[in-house]
Amino acid sequence: MYKPKAPPGRKSIATLDRESILIDAKRELTMPSRRLFGKRLLTLGGLSMLTGCSLTDNDSVNAFLTAVSRLNDHAQAALFDPKQLAPTYTEAQITRPFPFNAFYGIDDVPQVAAAGYKLKIGGLVSGQREWTLPELYALPHAEQITRHICVEGWSAIGRWGGTPFADFLRRIGADTSAKYVGFKCADDYYESIDMPTALHPQTLLTLSYDGERLPAKYGFPMKLRMPTKLGYKNPKHIVEMFVTNTYPGGYWVDQGYNWFGGS
Repeated sequence: MYKPKAPPGRKSIATLDRESILIDAKRELTMPSRRLFGKRLLTLGGLSMLTGCSLTDNDSVNAFLTAVSRLNDHAQAALFDPKQLAPTYTEAQITRPFPFNAFYGIDDVPQVAAAGYKLKIGGLVSGQREWTLPELYALPHAEQITRHICVEGWSAIGRWGGTPFADFLRRIGADTSAKYVGFKCADDYYESIDMPTALHPQTLLTLSYDGERLPAKYGFPMKLRMPTKLGYKNPKHIVEMFVTNTYPGGYWVDQGYNWFGGS
């Protein structure tokens, strides 16, 4: 990555090899976990102007991209309006069938038993207990027809039903001044979101899809639906949630995706 130069009478110094940097960066940006960078955060044209950076190998390129990602997280958080609503649609505009999407094939969707299901609540909440499905189904119900936007470039409109997440957080005595809400799922997925998004009026603890009990392929027994976030931020098959001030990360986030993930 570096080419040594030794001017007469001077000590050898390292200069930046722009061509090698661009090769490494292009390879990194074409990785699945870097697609968002290529589309939204960074261009190779912009990178080629960085003549003072120290992108000397794969690790340094990776570190640079991570730093850009974290900067983008802060920028998106600063711009996020907790009162701004995402667009809603009519039933005629629903995408049918709504596409299945996960980090595994549809034949590997987890089959969670309804009878034994309990949602575990932990962290900075006064009501640390487990919730059964009948208890969750008895909560106040709301519906929305909103667009799911995938980081891979496609989108689909669906009808989701459940209880407003802000109401649920207050019901369990969550510390809404905390920074994060984290989730663990039956399929080993895990995710976390910022508290302002958790309290957004369209963030929904989803228990149904298109008027029916939430199908397994869409996240039974429950998923978190956030039309203000990209699809990978919407965890499915939730079995545990917790409120915390310690950064929890996420399944794809820990592999290079943006943490804030705004749509």
